[in-house]
Amino acid sequence: MTGHVKRRYDATRRRAQARQNQRRMIDSAARLFAERGYAATPLTDIAADADVAVQTLYVTFGTKANLLKQAIDVSLAGDHLPVPVSERGFARQMIAEPDPGRALAIYAAHARQVAERAGGLLLAAWAAADSDPAVKELIADLDAQRLRGMAAAAAVIAAKAASAGRLADNVAEDDIRDALWAFNSPQIYGLLLRDLGWSPDRFQAWLTRSWTRLLLNLS
Repeated sequence: MTGHVKRRYDATRRRAQARQNQRRMIDSAARLFAERGYAATPLTDIAADADVAVQTLYVTFGTKANLLKQAIDVSLAGDHLPVPVSERGFARQMIAEPDPGRALAIYAAHARQVAERAGGLLLAAWAAADSDPAVKELIADLDAQRLRGMAAAAAVIAAKAASAGRLADNVAEDDIRDALWAFNSPQIYGLLLRDLGWSPDRFQAWLTRSWTRLLLNLS
C-alpha cells in the first residue's frame, strides 16, 4: 500500500513577496507622509497606494508611528539594506580622504543626497511631534542618532584638520559637531530648499563653502 508523501512547503516565494510588499508599503508611506503630512495621511491611503490590505500594514508594522520610523530609516539610508553608516560609501571616502576640505565636501554631498531623499519626510515627522507622543519619542531618538553621527564625522574632520595644520583658530571638535548639526538639519533644509526655492546643487555648494570657511584655516 502506497501512502501519500507530504511535500515540504517551500516558503521562499512567500518570503520574497512579503519583502516586496514591505518595501512598497515603506516607499508609499515615505512619499505620502512627505506630500500630505503625517496626521493627514491615513493608513488606508498608504495601503491603497501600495496595493495591499490595510490589515497587512498592521501585521507588518504594528503602528503608524513604527511605519514612519521604517520610512525614515530607509529614506536616510537610501535603500532597504541593513548596512551601518560607517560602512557606507561616503563614510569610507571621508575616512580615506586626507584633505579636510575635500572631506567636508564629501560630507556636504552626502548631506545634499539625504536632504533630497528624506528632507520632506523628516519635516512631516517634526511637524507631527507635538501632537503625537509616539512621533515625539521617535524624533527624540532620531535627534540622538543624528547627533552621534555628527560627532563621529566631526572627529574625522578634526583629526584631518589638526594633522594638516588647518584647523581654524579657537575651533574644537565640539564646534565642528555643532556646525554639522545645525547646518545639516531638516529645518535648514525646509527654509532654504522649500521656502526659498534653493536647488540641491546650491544647497550642497553652500554647505561646502560655509563649513570650510567656518571650520578650517584657509591661509
